[in-house]
Amino acid sequence: MSALVVIFRTHSDVEASIVRGLLDSHGVMAVIGSDVPRNIFPMSISAMGEVRVSVREEQADEARRIIEGHRTELQNGRVVRLRDEFEPLQQAICYRFRDRGLLEHAMTHTSRANEDLSGGVADNESLEFLGDAVLGFLIADLLFKEFPDHDEGAKSKAKAMLVSTATLARLAERLNLGEHLLLGRGEEKTGGRRKQALLADSYEALIAALYLDGGVDAARAFVAREFGDLIADVRRAGASAGDHKSALQEYLQSHNQPLPEYRLAGAHGPDHRKLFEIDVVVNGTVVARGTGTSKKEAEQEGARLAIERLTSMI
Repeated sequence: MSALVVIFRTHSDVEASIVRGLLDSHGVMAVIGSDVPRNIFPMSISAMGEVRVSVREEQADEARRIIEGHRTELQNGRVVRLRDEFEPLQQAICYRFRDRGLLEHAMTHTSRANEDLSGGVADNESLEFLGDAVLGFLIADLLFKEFPDHDEGAKSKAKAMLVSTATLARLAERLNLGEHLLLGRGEEKTGGRRKQALLADSYEALIAALYLDGGVDAARAFVAREFGDLIADVRRAGASAGDHKSALQEYLQSHNQPLPEYRLAGAHGPDHRKLFEIDVVVNGTVVARGTGTSKKEAEQEGARLAIERLTSMI
């Protein structure tokens, strides 16, 4: 058996996996090695050691040519990044990643990972799990500091609205996050870049990537900036913040209209990740359709959209 030759060195576990996948797609078998144990999250390990990609000696020259053909940035003779399609996203979030592989990992949907036969691509579900927890903590911290006089119920209601699928999807759309998602062919064809649940999940994964790359301060700065206008809305609404159903009811009563009806229009996805669709019906007419991970969340989102539509018609 021929000896292995190191042909690529990096401080990013994710970038090493990308290089391995690239070589495998060209028929060059590659292995990854490092001086430290692997983490469950693909964190940069520059402070502890480097990650190395090795191939058989007789394929070393071919491997280097393949990498050279995909290299776009050099620094002191070493590959820094094979591609940098996420530069516009970094500008949009006002943060530059030290390990940009984390950002790529956050944008990788499970459909893309499942289509990669090399096994070198990981999806963002673990980052989504972490991001959900980080976001929940930061929003609770913000509400605690901003509204010390609000009772627990009011703050809980506001938090539920702020971290809802509908809210996160809107914030993701504002960042144009859908354009940066790495999707499988099937998900691409079915409009995955516009799906609310997928956008919200990726937004949470992005927050996790920020936390892993820059610590809690980087994540906190992002959340404070992103949710600033929504926190201001909570301040204006007071204790009723986020209760769009009550607001819609009050609006309709003030205009001598009957109370709204909420009808289940559909439910999609597996039981543990189901997305509900609720129609808001006024006077027999569907005026809006809300989506959410629960019927209550979908009703609140539908009520919010109904208020927007009805007030725009005045």
